[in-house]
Amino acid sequence: MGTKKLGGCAKFFECSKPYLAMISLQFGYAGMTIITKISLNHGMSHYVLVVFRHAFATIAIAPFAFIFERKGQPKITFSIFMQIFILALLGPVIDQNFFYAGLKLTSPTFACAMSNMLPAMTFVIAVFCRMEKINIKQVRSIAKIVGTLVTVAGAMLMTLYRGPIVEMVWFKQAHYKTNGGSLDRDWLLGCIFLIISTIAWASLFVLQAKAIQTYKNHQLTLTSLVCFIGTVQAIVVTYVVEHKPSVWKIGWDINLLTAAYSGIVSSSISYYVQGLVIEKKGPVFATSFSPLMMIISAVMGYFILAEKTYLGGVIGAILIVIGLYSVLWGKHKEQLESQVEAGIPLPVNDAESSASEEENMVDARDNFTEEKHDQKVEPISIKFSSIVITLSIQESPTR
Repeated sequence: MGTKKLGGCAKFFECSKPYLAMISLQFGYAGMTIITKISLNHGMSHYVLVVFRHAFATIAIAPFAFIFERKGQPKITFSIFMQIFILALLGPVIDQNFFYAGLKLTSPTFACAMSNMLPAMTFVIAVFCRMEKINIKQVRSIAKIVGTLVTVAGAMLMTLYRGPIVEMVWFKQAHYKTNGGSLDRDWLLGCIFLIISTIAWASLFVLQAKAIQTYKNHQLTLTSLVCFIGTVQAIVVTYVVEHKPSVWKIGWDINLLTAAYSGIVSSSISYYVQGLVIEKKGPVFATSFSPLMMIISAVMGYFILAEKTYLGGVIGAILIVIGLYSVLWGKHKEQLESQVEAGIPLPVNDAESSASEEENMVDARDNFTEEKHDQKVEPISIKFSSIVITLSIQESPTR
């Protein structure tokens, strides 16, 4: 009896691992956003922060790439170098700098909410690049279109309408001083920076496909290269923009903690953990946890930073989350249909999610010819994009 009970606990713990891992990551991401906001408020240049963050990320990832992936390295041609160069420019330089600039002018909760626009923005850019097909007769396509429109509406609402402050009765002290129209102008500018950051991040997802094909079995190497080249690019940008040598000064303080935490936890450990989760449960599962980071950031920001929460932000965030799940549902259905058409058995987790759906998929597979079944089908291995060195599709807004 005791052995059976122990076995049941072990099984429950094993099934809970992906959930615990993703929840822990959301706390890690939220903590990163909070300490980054504190560091920026204390005067650290976001250009310098991007340099140190990706320097730490390179140092953390490169040894593992050398140990596990040094054999069979792809030859770096000029074409491949340019791909990595552009990815580094979009990720560490454009995305991160605009994200930090927007975070400094707004709030952690707002920045996390905007990050949930990523799947919708990726879908729009993929449509323009003809990498995504739209069929308005299919429910999944309608779900993605509606989700994108709802997400954009939520972002516009958060940007253009603030509304009254939503107060918690037990904590009314405000950290930020209202300064008439100046705060509104800064807020609007911060919103624009965050939207540009999300567009750059989504573009990175779309453009990374070819690089991933080249480095399919060397994703740690690809991550290291992007981080390293991004560090070099960020140094050049910082020297051009920041003319005071004092901005490079960093001591044993919150600034060093922010750079190290962001580089090691958000850009290194998160890559490995999310890769394991996505390999086991799929990318939609991992992405579905991203709104949790926004909630955690809101609670932490309220008590640590005395962050103000506005009604427009709350309503806009709700719309963005609704749109996010609509887009993810459409992508999930698309993945299932693609697997069925290819004759690939669905994962057990997907089968458990809906009994009726499983029966339909089994029936569809039974209709394939004997010749189709006899073909050797390479298993699909869904891996986390090693290029994304920030928050999670996020997939998670894992910045």
